[in-house]
Amino acid sequence: MQLHNNSGNITVMIDVSFEDKNMFMDFILNEQCQFIDSVDPKGLIKFEWFVDEDSNTGTLVEVFEKSDNFQELAGKVMGTPVNLKFRDIANVEKMTVLGDVTDELMESLAPMNPVSKGYKGGLS
Repeated sequence: MQLHNNSGNITVMIDVSFEDKNMFMDFILNEQCQFIDSVDPKGLIKFEWFVDEDSNTGTLVEVFEKSDNFQELAGKVMGTPVNLKFRDIANVEKMTVLGDVTDELMESLAPMNPVSKGYKGGLS
């Protein structure tokens, strides 16, 4: 590991709530993850869901090698039937983008009101 070496990775965390636990779980396990895999997401390191079934909330954590990879995947999935279904069955409560991203990318994410935090230091 190196001290204060910005790897350039981008981490996106999307906190959601949902009403129908069974529908939501079926969607992420049997539709969304397979769809993301099928679009050949270059530079995607992780696409993982963490769910609290008792409170009907979840967090999607996506990690990308670099900002361009995130922007490319976002361009491939926005407006698709799978993305539209996600927006129908889940409420995005908060979106956080960690790492250095372009203004253009943040503008394209504006409907989700994302919070962006740039890299400042650490171990990687």
